[in-house]
Amino acid sequence: MKRVAINLSIALRSLYSFKLRTALAVLGVFLGTFSLIVVTNLSSSLQKKAEEEVARLGQNVLVVRSGTILRHGGQARLLSEARTLAPEDAVAILNETTLVAAVSPSSHKVFPLRYEHVKLNAILVTGVTSNFAEVRNFRVKEGRFFSDEEDRRLERVVVLGRKVAGKLFGEESPLGRHILVFRVPCRVIGVMEEKGVDASNVDQDNQVFVPLGTFLRRLVNQSFINTIYVQTVSDAVMTESRRQIEELLRKRHNIGPGQKDDFAVIDLKDVIALKTQAISMISVLGRIAAGVSFTIGALGILSIMILIVSERRMEIGIRRAVGSRKRDIVLQFLIESSFISLLGGGAGVLFGVLVCVVIYRFSGLPFAMAPLGLEASFAASVAVGILAGIYPSRRATAIQPVDVIRS
Repeated sequence: MKRVAINLSIALRSLYSFKLRTALAVLGVFLGTFSLIVVTNLSSSLQKKAEEEVARLGQNVLVVRSGTILRHGGQARLLSEARTLAPEDAVAILNETTLVAAVSPSSHKVFPLRYEHVKLNAILVTGVTSNFAEVRNFRVKEGRFFSDEEDRRLERVVVLGRKVAGKLFGEESPLGRHILVFRVPCRVIGVMEEKGVDASNVDQDNQVFVPLGTFLRRLVNQSFINTIYVQTVSDAVMTESRRQIEELLRKRHNIGPGQKDDFAVIDLKDVIALKTQAISMISVLGRIAAGVSFTIGALGILSIMILIVSERRMEIGIRRAVGSRKRDIVLQFLIESSFISLLGGGAGVLFGVLVCVVIYRFSGLPFAMAPLGLEASFAASVAVGILAGIYPSRRATAIQPVDVIRS
C-alpha cells in the first residue's frame, strides 16, 4: 500500500509537469463517459415514455378509424374522412370475431363550452359508451362515469377532463353544475384523472366526455361514428384480431377485391415501434460519438505517457540500476495513465448524472437512471487508461541502465 502511495505521488508530480496535455487527455475521457451516460439514460427514459403512451391507450387495444390513415415517422395522420363506420360495426366486431374482449365505439367533434361567464372556444367533445373508461384504462377521479341507461335515454350529462375542469371551475368542485356544450345544457357528473398526451398526440385532459347516444342525437345529429376502440383477449392475438376485424368490416362495407378500405385498423404499438427504432438509432449514434471521444482520450493518454517516458529516461535508468523491478516500473506508469482516466471518468459520471436530472426536471420525461450504463461508462474509462498505459510502460521497462549511464 505504501508503494502504491509513493507511485501515486510520483505520478501526480509527472502529470503536473504537463498540465495542458494532461487536461486534454482528461477531457477526452470525460466527454466519452459523459456522452455515454447521457445517451444511455435518455434512451431508457424515452423507451419508458413510449411504454407509458401504450399504457395510456389501454391494454391490448386496437383502434378502428373511419377514413384513410397515413402512418409516417411515428405519426398517424387522417387523409380522408368516411361516413360508413357505424355503432352496429362495433357490435358486429364483438359478436362475430373470436379474439375480442370488449369494444367501445366513439365519435368526437370540437365545440365551444361555457359556464357562467367563462367560455372555452374549441374543446374536443367525445361521445363514448359507458365501458370507455375500462377499455381505455382511464379512471374517474371525482364523481362517476355515466351508465348504459343514461346513454340509452340520451341523458345530458358530461364528464370533464382535468384541464377543462380547471379552466371552467378553478378550485371549485364542478359536480352537479350545468355547463353549455355548444347550445346543449349538460350536468357535470364526474372529472377524469390526469392522463396526459397519448400516443396519437391527443391531450386527453383537454376534452370532455358525453354519452355516445347524446352526442349523436343532440349534438351532431348523425348516425355514423369515427372511432371504435377494440380490446383483444391478450397481447399475443392482436395481429390475428386485426386481420379478422379488417375482413369483417370489408364484408360489412361491401368493399370488393382490389378496392381500398374506407377504414383503418391501427395497432398503436406499431407507432410506438417506429418511435423505438428512432430512439435506437439515436442511441447508436450517441454510442459511436462516445467511442470516438474515448479513442481521442486514449490517444491523448498514450501521447502524454510516451512523452513522460522520454523525459524520464534518466530517472527510470537510475531506478533500474538501484534495484527497481520491471513490475515496479510498469505499475508506476499504469497508475499514471489510470489516474488520468479515473479523473476524466469520475467527472463524466458526475456531470452526466446531473445533466440527466436537469433534463428530466425541465422536459417532463420520466426519470430513468440505468445502473448498468453508469457501470459500463466508468468501466470503459478505466479500461481506456489501462490500455493506453500498456505500451508506454513496456517502453519504460525496455530502457537499460547501462545505456542511460553511457548517455
